[in-house]
Amino acid sequence: MNTGILIIAHAPLASALRACVLHVYPDAGDGVVALDVPPSENPEITRAAAKALLSRFDTRQALVLTDVFGATPCNVAQKVVDGHMSKLVAGVNLPMLLRTVNYRNEALDVLVTRALAGGTQSIMQVAVTAPQNQHRKTHDQHQHDHSQ
Repeated sequence: MNTGILIIAHAPLASALRACVLHVYPDAGDGVVALDVPPSENPEITRAAAKALLSRFDTRQALVLTDVFGATPCNVAQKVVDGHMSKLVAGVNLPMLLRTVNYRNEALDVLVTRALAGGTQSIMQVAVTAPQNQHRKTHDQHQHDHSQ
């Protein structure tokens, strides 16, 4: 059974993340929904919209992903998942979302663990001049060192 995934984030992040996921997993459209939260929207309107989106899933369990802990999308999501077979993870990023979609057939608790791993393991400092990007040293044209 596939777990439904609901992304609730500040507009337009939720829809943008969903679009990126569907680029990689075009068949996941029914299982991943997004709710963009405009800056001036009443939290009760957002809560009603989130509940309606959760009810669209074929399965009773859902993973809800939000962008910032303590912000309106996360606060609304906390109220929506309370009392349901759902889990909530804040700090959504694209690698986290890709991992959850890839493993959406696993148990909900396992999926949460995978989401956390996907989100944190993808954060790293990348060297500006990686070895593969460095220019090769050019030899002096007059030097004829050949190893044959």
